[in-house]
Amino acid sequence: MELRSFRELIGHEEIVRHLEAAIRSGTVAHAYLIEGESGSGKRTIASLFAAALLCETNETDPCGKCLSCSKAFSNNHPDIIYVQHEKPGVITVDEIREQVVSTADIKPYESERKIYIIADADKMNPQAQNALLKTIEEPAPYVTVLLLAASKESLLPTIRSRCILLSLKPLDTGRIREHLTKELHVSAQEAAVIAAFSQGNIGKARSLAIGNDFSELVRGALSILTRIREMNVRQCISAVSQLTQDKQNIYDYLDIFTMWFRDVLMFKATQDVDSLIFRGRLEAISEEARHCSYEGLEEILAAIDTARNRLKANVNFDITMELLFLTIREK
Repeated sequence: MELRSFRELIGHEEIVRHLEAAIRSGTVAHAYLIEGESGSGKRTIASLFAAALLCETNETDPCGKCLSCSKAFSNNHPDIIYVQHEKPGVITVDEIREQVVSTADIKPYESERKIYIIADADKMNPQAQNALLKTIEEPAPYVTVLLLAASKESLLPTIRSRCILLSLKPLDTGRIREHLTKELHVSAQEAAVIAAFSQGNIGKARSLAIGNDFSELVRGALSILTRIREMNVRQCISAVSQLTQDKQNIYDYLDIFTMWFRDVLMFKATQDVDSLIFRGRLEAISEEARHCSYEGLEEILAAIDTARNRLKANVNFDITMELLFLTIREK
């Protein structure tokens, strides 16, 4: 879903106010660094800001109707340049020189501004960043550069110091739940799980809600968790082997495991059903809470974190998962 107005954006109100104030007062900076994880809305905000800057109505929000907006939202505006890169993992110095440095001195074709959007700025190698530096240090008066990155730390200090930093914060899970139920017609229970799993990332939440894979992943994870105390060691190993087939999703499984046992711990401590993510599995959560001690639940949550760290360190997958399942069974 492509947004055409800041009013349609969910969250990030402080950043929108900052950008609108800059447009209104005519104090738009020559370089912005928009920081946030994938799916947080960096590109959407950059695209809306670019459209607003070039909108023929001279308002702080793109009208969506003028010729400039039509071109902007169809990615066909000659004065909005999205920097492309051939290799997925790197933006090279030649690509920055060809697409930015060599064209920045050319005046806009149709508007008063020329806007460069570098969507994967954290993939610029040091040579590319140094090549961009002069354009940011001594920009033409009509140039605005929007750098989008997962983390500002991936950019050189000389680049960061010359940009206005806008950091996108995770959204409140309640707002994500409301969006999923109202706009995507997701059930309240499914929306609660997706909102918790996405950890404030609206793009990730929407992607999970639209697809079917996540629902299957949750069902598979909960099927194991609700049966694990009935399993013997051999069955535990079989469950590990089943997960092995989905190695690319193992961190998702571990996140669901964490959400489940946090629910168990929360219910054991408060008996509050409304605070549960998996409230539709209340009977299983209640049984697990009766079975586990507070210390045991804390050890299980720690074991999940340990498994996650071991996998990131390339420790043997089967051994790591077997130890985790055995810990869960014993606690």
